[in-house]
Amino acid sequence: MTSALGKALGGLVLALALASCDSSQTADAEWSMHGLDEMAQRFADIEQIDTSNVERLGLVFSHDLGTDRGQEATPIMVGGVLYLVSAYDVVQAVDATSGELLWEYDPQVRAASARGCCGPVSRGVAVDDGKVFVGALDGRLIALDAQSGTPVWEVQTIDQSDPLAENYTITGAPRVVGDLVLIGNGGAEFGARGFVTAYHADSGEQAWRFYTVPGEPGVPDNAASDSAMDMAADTWAGEWWKYGGGGTAWDAIEYDPELGLVYIGVGNGSPWNHQMRSDGKGDNLFLSSIVAVDAKTGEYRWHFQTTPAESWDYTATQNIILADLEIDGKLRKVLMQAPKNGFFYVLDRETGEFISGKPFVNVTWATGLDPKTGRPIEAPSARYYRTGEPSFQFPSSGGGHNWPPMAFSPDTGLVYIPAQDVGMPYAAADEEQVIGAYTSGVAMDGGGAMTKEQRDELYARMKGYLIAWDPVKQEQVWRVNQVAPFNGGVLATAGGLVFAGNTARELVAYDAANGEELWSFDAQTAVIAPPISYAIDGVQYIAVLSGWGGGWPLTGGVMALQAGKSVGPNRLLVFALDGEQTLPAFTPPEAPRRAIVSARPEDEAAIARGNKLYARYCLRCHGTGVVSAGAYPDLRASGVVPSEAFSAVVLGGALAPNGMPSFADKLTSGQLNDIRSFIEARSFEDLAQE
Repeated sequence: MTSALGKALGGLVLALALASCDSSQTADAEWSMHGLDEMAQRFADIEQIDTSNVERLGLVFSHDLGTDRGQEATPIMVGGVLYLVSAYDVVQAVDATSGELLWEYDPQVRAASARGCCGPVSRGVAVDDGKVFVGALDGRLIALDAQSGTPVWEVQTIDQSDPLAENYTITGAPRVVGDLVLIGNGGAEFGARGFVTAYHADSGEQAWRFYTVPGEPGVPDNAASDSAMDMAADTWAGEWWKYGGGGTAWDAIEYDPELGLVYIGVGNGSPWNHQMRSDGKGDNLFLSSIVAVDAKTGEYRWHFQTTPAESWDYTATQNIILADLEIDGKLRKVLMQAPKNGFFYVLDRETGEFISGKPFVNVTWATGLDPKTGRPIEAPSARYYRTGEPSFQFPSSGGGHNWPPMAFSPDTGLVYIPAQDVGMPYAAADEEQVIGAYTSGVAMDGGGAMTKEQRDELYARMKGYLIAWDPVKQEQVWRVNQVAPFNGGVLATAGGLVFAGNTARELVAYDAANGEELWSFDAQTAVIAPPISYAIDGVQYIAVLSGWGGGWPLTGGVMALQAGKSVGPNRLLVFALDGEQTLPAFTPPEAPRRAIVSARPEDEAAIARGNKLYARYCLRCHGTGVVSAGAYPDLRASGVVPSEAFSAVVLGGALAPNGMPSFADKLTSGQLNDIRSFIEARSFEDLAQE
């Protein structure tokens, strides 16, 4: 008997044994879309696993993903097969009951893995009509045969004649809409211009494209959004197109087949600084907006802007949920979103009318929303580029809620939000924007607003929560405190449960009614991806990808370490009642904790210059304050920094095959020495006494 056959038979025997316990009323159920179905509520209407028996939940199988970095994807389960995409966009098909690997496809994007702000991550694939669609980090949309993993077609979604083409990325999941497949892009911090493109699912031929921000005046786009761009252009000033403009649609794309509308969540400005981007004038449509377009043609229908004149990286790309809610005695077709800016929004999904909005986390940049229009009422100090002084505000650029998706239970009427209270100092950069580099027009050192002691004290106050939110009353019902910010996406089920991962390396089940913790599992690494649930042959399963990475552990520094050592083996974990498997023993590796210099460098001017250069070129991978949360090397303890090898790596590209690109076209040797001085100073400050 082959090992594969033995594993498959073993999985069948286990499934039959599990089915004998609780299968009487459990029908087969798939998880066929990113948000489960068109409503995108992430609510599994399966109740075999419930509040009375969830303590019996156990591991059925685990599957090593074979890649490191962050795992953010929602698995898709169709026809008894789990379709996964791991870091570096590696797609796998796995038997959903046994864990047997059926096929693997690697698009070979490691050479492009240094693109983007937040690592080589992907939030999922789409599966439809015998094809698996995946967006690759380098801008390709690829259709694979679902049975074999063989490529059927691929198309480059990024205009390769654009001088900034290499700064565009795809990290979001494609969205199938009828016979079309839609995909957006990322890269606003590097000068990208946002758009969503629809391709014919059978051939890859482009059907339409909708730009989210206007291009250079007088240069037609020949896109579905041209008429909308005429309207949007009136809300911009200066020479924004030279900076790309931003507005990248890097995550939320949803579809209401009854209304024939596609809802696009639009991202932040490029650069963030409104003064630099648009001379400080205009609302800059459609930044930080939800835009509804015709599903067949891409023509504009309506928009709602959550953050006019966006200046803080307050994206509206966070997941969108559709629901029918009774509000003031009337059933309304609504969409709900908790974007980065800290307010929870309920909109009429037919018209875009603002229904209600309230802050769900600590918000200091605005005092509230206009009750009629939903426009934020800004605090006087919010626009840091006008005051000339650093302004510390909540939320930070990480948002009150980021990409880990929230869920809605029709049974409880509550939305479950992986939220966080994290603030940051905003100050205008005192240097010219470098197009194509990671720059935001914001001084990433906070303009010297805090001392190290103040910063450390503040970091200790940053918190993460799982919040149960009543969208009709616009109020919190319960809240679970997490040990650190930036925790996993959420699943709600008909069994009265809410499942969510966290940075403390756990997958946890809560009572959906009151937030009581009922079960947890040590995943050996942080769980930031959202769980799913499905049922096969009378057995309900819970599945999730585990693996620490993405934007927060790369940039979060001290805050990202609050949960402890979150880096561990990256896996698919699948659970069912009475599962009896265990994970192999694992001990997180100890990072070196010795300073790389015996004395702090004396050239304070070089350290200050290096701080700014580090923020521009290095912070997005190696962490705020040169503090790594483990996804990439901690340079404070790297012997490479004070050696000649530092130049070979940073300028010479010695580690380019490992994802560390050469910066020879961006940095001089003198600037590299300034960065070295800053890193050595941080190393001595933090590690000399350890």
